[in-house]
Amino acid sequence: MKRTIFEDEHRDYRESVRRFLAAEVTPHHAEWEREGIVPRELFAKAAERGVLAMAVPEAYGGAGVEDFRFNQIVVEEVAYAGVAGSGLGITLHNDICLPYFLSYCTEEQRARWLPGIADGSAITALAMTEPGIGSDLASMSTSARREDGHYVLNGAKTFITNGINADLTIVAVKTDPSERHRGISLLVVERGVAGFERGRNLEKVGMHAQDTAELFFSDVRVPVENRLGEEGRGFHYLVSNLAQERLSIAIAGVAAAQAALEWTLEYVKQRTAFGQPVGAFQSARFALAEMKTEVEMATVFVDQAVLALVGGELSAEDAAMAKWWCTELQGRVVDRCVQLHGGYGYMLEYPIARAYADARVTRIYGGTTEIMKEIVGRSLGV
Repeated sequence: MKRTIFEDEHRDYRESVRRFLAAEVTPHHAEWEREGIVPRELFAKAAERGVLAMAVPEAYGGAGVEDFRFNQIVVEEVAYAGVAGSGLGITLHNDICLPYFLSYCTEEQRARWLPGIADGSAITALAMTEPGIGSDLASMSTSARREDGHYVLNGAKTFITNGINADLTIVAVKTDPSERHRGISLLVVERGVAGFERGRNLEKVGMHAQDTAELFFSDVRVPVENRLGEEGRGFHYLVSNLAQERLSIAIAGVAAAQAALEWTLEYVKQRTAFGQPVGAFQSARFALAEMKTEVEMATVFVDQAVLALVGGELSAEDAAMAKWWCTELQGRVVDRCVQLHGGYGYMLEYPIARAYADARVTRIYGGTTEIMKEIVGRSLGV
């Protein structure tokens, strides 16, 4: 079906993003996958091409574009190009971290941080997860006590995207250990502060080009001026931004499924078996038809969710539905596409093999499928 969500300016922007990825990311993706990290300069190049932190106001060096459809285009084109690991840091910076700075910074903080976020010199990360707690944020043990105009921060975080490259890390901490959700606050920890150490760049099944790190805090003194919003309101802030985060992951999921389907269609038309193209077998045609139908239907739902977000009406339940359905769809489609590639689908020189490895984590990060179903189920009054 024809997508009606985009206007001419969005279509022009898509071509610009496509050219940026073709010039600055695709030629280097395999190298960055081997190195386990993208160069910091990639963020500056993305900023120069209008692909980074588009929503930062013009007064702070950004484009002042709050239309999430532009973010959607970046996420989709990263998936279509088959460079998920290299592009994830940029989409995390745009879709997940930036909203905290735009929504909860004071004027002094905006002047201090937003210009660097806009030009790519201040890469961002969000540190919530701790070893052993998973999605149970209220049980976090990373703590911060007030002392002489500072917070003294102690604890550890893990699975932090952009963890090695980040200059500004939003850290969720317990400022009141006697409380659960109401005891959480958000602090911005800057690169180079004493007591803040980055652990190893974690080795993952997929998304190899994305630096994912452990972070350690030992009596780190964070100025009170680096707190985002009010003390004790951190959990509320996290929950308020989760709908956009989960929609971004849903967009990536359905776009990755679309890319896998297109690669496979091209392959089965060319690859022959028993004297005919693989795609000519009824079993292959049925599989392709099923995948095409599911991807089209998911795309329609995601587009409507984006419009709801742009209009300020996206609910947590709709975002959760989009996230779990589209990432589960991604897993099903990519797996079937590997099967249709046969042995070549298991070779990393083919994009479908890399997509297979990259796909598995999307059903976990941003809230597992089980957590998403729990959110939807509770909304039904059961």
